[in-house]
Amino acid sequence: MIIEKVVGNTATAAEHAPHVERVYMESDELVKRIQRVTTDHGKEIGIRLQENKELADGDILFQDEKNMIVVAVKKDDLLTIQPVSIQQMGDIAHQLGNRHLPAQFEGEEMLVQYDYLVEKLLKELGIPYKREKRKVRKAFRHIGHSHD
Repeated sequence: MIIEKVVGNTATAAEHAPHVERVYMESDELVKRIQRVTTDHGKEIGIRLQENKELADGDILFQDEKNMIVVAVKKDDLLTIQPVSIQQMGDIAHQLGNRHLPAQFEGEEMLVQYDYLVEKLLKELGIPYKREKRKVRKAFRHIGHSHD
């Protein structure tokens, strides 16, 4: 089976099929337009998205009256950074930017993928954080750069 488009998302779908298979994916796999995956029931699926769209947790890859195949994003190992001042936010944002680490924001929290050096830096700077497993809404995108 080749999937060329996402047909919906479980968060907004009006009805669900009685039989649901899941494709468990790491968050960094969500950005790949072409890939081969296997459902939790052992069915191999090729994904070749026509649109330049990232996959998301709950995306429905296939659905008929009886069956549904849904993307399930695995939890990432994260550092959830909770600066208590604008100074702390600026300090850690600058440090992470120098390391070219992608970050996401949810409310008052900054999320980065776990890195022991970042954890050490947070301790040194006295910036509150937690290490936790959590699903992220979108993939962490590594952005290339040059010093031209």
